[in-house]
Amino acid sequence: MRHEKSARLLELARLLAGTAEGLTLDEMSAKLGLGRRTVERMRDALWDVFPQMEVVDDPPGKRFRIPSGLDGLFQAPTPEEMSALSASAEAMDRQGAHARAAALRSLEQKVLSATRASARRRLAPDLEALLQAETIAVQAGPRPFEEDTVLAAVRGALKAVSTLRFRYEGGSTPGRVREVAPLGILFGRSNYLVAEEVGAGTGPRNWRLDRIGDLEITGVPAQRPEDFSLQAYADESFGIYQDDTHDVILRILPEGREDALRWRFHARQKVEDEPDGSVVVRFRASGMRELAWHLFTWGDKVRIVEPQALKDMMAAEIDTAWRAHVRF
Repeated sequence: MRHEKSARLLELARLLAGTAEGLTLDEMSAKLGLGRRTVERMRDALWDVFPQMEVVDDPPGKRFRIPSGLDGLFQAPTPEEMSALSASAEAMDRQGAHARAAALRSLEQKVLSATRASARRRLAPDLEALLQAETIAVQAGPRPFEEDTVLAAVRGALKAVSTLRFRYEGGSTPGRVREVAPLGILFGRSNYLVAEEVGAGTGPRNWRLDRIGDLEITGVPAQRPEDFSLQAYADESFGIYQDDTHDVILRILPEGREDALRWRFHARQKVEDEPDGSVVVRFRASGMRELAWHLFTWGDKVRIVEPQALKDMMAAEIDTAWRAHVRF
């Protein structure tokens, strides 16, 4: 128990050293999953160890931070942490995300170079054992496009809050030059720039990175909608495709119940147990085509209750497969 308390104190110290603006007591409580009174006692205990802790006025409350960071003695990585970092880089490399894989490997080297020699010597045997004993199963699927120059230009525009001009080889008029206000990047089966075309009034749209060429950061200030949230935008769709939004109701039969309870169809899903042992999953999303594709993996364990558009999409995909593989 004493060791556990010390570990939680060190976790709080790292949180306070890793934030520029500081954390309120409520934010500390939420991040640690502890009550406010407990967090107050932990903060007071940390003040004895780190007298450099600062209090930042943020009416009606206060924020706390450790501005000078933590000594390397408190920051030595564990074998599990370094193994997870290495595995993440390897997974991205296998998916074709070479730019992000290189960024993780660069971070890995920085962490190791900042670690004291004695800690690196203790780390090495366990890390080597984990790297040899753990690997990632390769899954079939597309290799997302991640061209370094394209990602660099998009990220540069995002950081500069500038519009981005490019030639787009997709859509109804391939090859047309577009100027957009970039809003973010969606990484997935395919990678997309989320942006709003200047003057079009169509709202945010997805632009495939592999169809973007001749990029230019214009330097013209980009107008970003004040209430736009990239996460909320992504959550509107089952996958990547954005189309009409529907209220989805799926019934997973009793033989698929355990799988359904462990599966996340949507970030805002609601799961209900039924008396017969089945499970009802409800969520609101667009992207019915991708959802239909996914439901094929459930075989005969799923029934679509709503919407009709998803039933029609499922039937159309079945008909396409039947015509391609049975009829001819």
